[in-house]
Amino acid sequence: MSQYSDIDRLAINTIRLLSVDQVASANSGHPGAPLGLAPAAHVVWKQMRLNPKNPEWINRDRFVLSNGHACALLYSLLHLFGYDFSIEDLKQFRHLGSKTPGHPEFELPGVEVTTGPLGQGISNAVGLAIAQANFAATYNKPDFELSDSFTYVFLGDGCLQEGVSSEACSLAGHLKLKNLIAFYDDNKITIDGNTNVSFDEDVGKRYEAYGWEVLSVENGNDDLDSISKALEQAKRSDKPTLIKLVTTIGFGSLQAGTHAVHGAPLKADDIKQLKTKFGFNPEESFVVPQEVYDLYNKSTIEPGIEANNKWNALFEAYSAKFPELGAEIKRRLAGELPTGWENKLPTYTPKDSAVASRKLSELLLQNIFEDIPELIGGSADLTPSNLTRTKEVVDFQAPSSGLGDYTGRYIRYGVREHGMGAIMNGISAFGANYKPYGGTFLNFVSYAAGALRLSALSGHPVIWVATHDSIGLGEDGPTHQPIETLAHFRALPNLQVWRPADGNEVSAAYKVALKSKHTPAVIALSRQNLPQLEGSSIEKAAKGGYVLQDVEQPDIAIVSTGSEVGIAVEAAKVLAEKNIKARIVSLPDFHTFDQQPKEYQLSVLPDGVPILSVEVLSTSGWAKYSHQQFGLNRFGASGKGPAVYEKFDFTPQGIASRAEKTVEFYKGKQVYSPLNTAF
Repeated sequence: MSQYSDIDRLAINTIRLLSVDQVASANSGHPGAPLGLAPAAHVVWKQMRLNPKNPEWINRDRFVLSNGHACALLYSLLHLFGYDFSIEDLKQFRHLGSKTPGHPEFELPGVEVTTGPLGQGISNAVGLAIAQANFAATYNKPDFELSDSFTYVFLGDGCLQEGVSSEACSLAGHLKLKNLIAFYDDNKITIDGNTNVSFDEDVGKRYEAYGWEVLSVENGNDDLDSISKALEQAKRSDKPTLIKLVTTIGFGSLQAGTHAVHGAPLKADDIKQLKTKFGFNPEESFVVPQEVYDLYNKSTIEPGIEANNKWNALFEAYSAKFPELGAEIKRRLAGELPTGWENKLPTYTPKDSAVASRKLSELLLQNIFEDIPELIGGSADLTPSNLTRTKEVVDFQAPSSGLGDYTGRYIRYGVREHGMGAIMNGISAFGANYKPYGGTFLNFVSYAAGALRLSALSGHPVIWVATHDSIGLGEDGPTHQPIETLAHFRALPNLQVWRPADGNEVSAAYKVALKSKHTPAVIALSRQNLPQLEGSSIEKAAKGGYVLQDVEQPDIAIVSTGSEVGIAVEAAKVLAEKNIKARIVSLPDFHTFDQQPKEYQLSVLPDGVPILSVEVLSTSGWAKYSHQQFGLNRFGASGKGPAVYEKFDFTPQGIASRAEKTVEFYKGKQVYSPLNTAF
C-alpha cells in the first residue's frame, strides 16, 4: 500500500497550480518544469529538516534549484512550507521590487544560493556539501551530532550540459560527498526543442564514472513511492547520488512534452482545463486548500521547529562539555572573526628583502591559518605556484582515500577553475562564517568569470589568490600573461580587486578581504620579487589607495599598482634630477578606495596636479583616476620578466619620459582631479 494519500496529490496539484498562476500573473516565466517536478518537490520537502521561523539554522537541510528558471516552483514551496512568502508575494512574481524575482536570489529567506546561470546551482551544492562535511567532522563528538544535514538539488539538461557542473560533480564523486543528493529532471526538452538535437549522452554512465550512485525513477509524474524509495536509498549511500527522474515537462498542459511549455505562460484556456483536470475551480487563482497548509505544517514545519529546539538544547550541553569548541562555534555563527587575528598579519620595512607577493601571501597564510578555523583553502592544481597551502594543514579528502579527511581545510580542486569558483560560493553560502579561498593564475580566473560574477552579485566574500599577475611572469608568454583581466574584474560591482605592491599591502588586502561580510576579493600577486617600500603600511593600504611618497607642490602624481609602484618610485628619482617633483600614489584596490570619503580621495588625487597612471595591464578604467594612462593594450611576449618589462618600456626611464610629457602637456592649464565629477 502506498504511503501517499489523496491529500498528497492535492498538495502536489496545489504546487503545480500556484506555479502556473505566478507565471500567468507575470505573463512571463517557465511553467513547464514546475508542472513536471512538483511530485518530486513534494516528496523531498515533506521529509526535509527545516525551520521557516529560523531560515539560517545551521543544521537545516539545504535545497538548491539549479534550474533556476523554474523558480515559480521554489516560491510555491517556500509559501506552503511557512517561509515569509505571502500569496501577495506570489502574485508579484517577476514584478519590480518583489520578493519573487525572475530567478532565485540568495538574500531571500529559504533561498540557499542565487541560481539561473545553468550549472552554477549544482556546483554551489557541491560547496554546501563540502562545508557540511567539514563542519561535522570538525565539531561533532560522540553523542553530540551537531551537523548531519543533506543538500538536495534539482537540475535539468541545461545544468548537465554546462561544463562547470562536470568540473564540480567530478570532484564531488572523488570526495565521496554522501550528503549530496541530486534529482535530474529528465524531460528531454530544452529551449531549442527535444534534447536529441544536441544532447543524447548517457548521463547515468557519466555520473557513475564520476563516482556517484545513480538511481532511476521511470515515472516521475506520479509514482511517489518510487521517488520516495530512491530518496531513502540515496540517504543511505556512501557517495553522492544522482536520481534520474523521467518527467513530462508541462505535465497536464495541452502542450505537455513540448518546448513550447518551457519558457512561456500557458494560454488561458489551457490553465482552465488544467485546473479542472486537477479538481480546482477554473475561475479561481492562487488557491491553497487549508488541508494542504495543515499537511505541511504537521509533516514538516512543526517537526522542523522541534528539531531546531532540540538542536539548541544539544548545543547548550555541548558547550558545557566542550566550552572552547562551543565558544568557537558561537563566534562563527555570529559571523565574527577571532579576537586579535589581525595581530598575526606580517609587517615590513624597507630593510626587509625583496620578495614575490605570492610568497608574501604564503607567509601571511602560514601566520594566520591556525588562528582562523573558518579559513578553508585550495588551488586549481597550482599549489606549488600559488603557494596557497600552509605547512601543517590536512587535505580535505574522503577518509577512505588515505589522502586526508573531512576535517582537512585544503581542497585539491584539480584543473577546475570554474568549478572551484562555484564551489567556493557554495562553501560561503553554507554559513558558519566559512572564508573560502582558492588559487590559480590571474589569467585563469577568467575561466571562472561566471562564478565570480555570482560571488559579487550574491555577496559571497570568497577570496581568489591570483598569482602570476602580469608580463612579469615572463617565459610562459602571452597565453599566461593577463592584460585585460583586471579591467574586466574591476568593472564588476561589489568586487575588491587588489594588486598589492609590497608586503604591507598584501597584509592590507587580506585584512580587508577577510573582514568583508558581503564582498568577494581577487588578490593579484606577482611571480617576481618586489621591494618593501618606504611609506607603505597596512593601515594606509587598507584604504585602497594612499600617498606612498610625497613632495611639496608636486608637478605630477604618478599612480600605480603592484610591481609597477616600485618602478614608479625609481622614476621619481629620475624626474627629481630634472627638477620635476613627483608624488607617488599606490592604488591597490579601486573598490575599497571608492568607499572612502570624497575628501580623502581628493587628498590623494587632488586638483591642480596632472596624474599619470602606470600599470602593465589594460588602461581601460584608469581614466577615472588619472589624466594620462601608461599601460599595455596589446598582448604580452615570451621572455625573461625583466626583458619583457624593458621591451614595453616599463622602466624608471620609460615612466619618467611619459611623466615629463604629461607635465609639459598640462603646463599652464587648469587641472581638475578626475575624481571631481558632477555626480
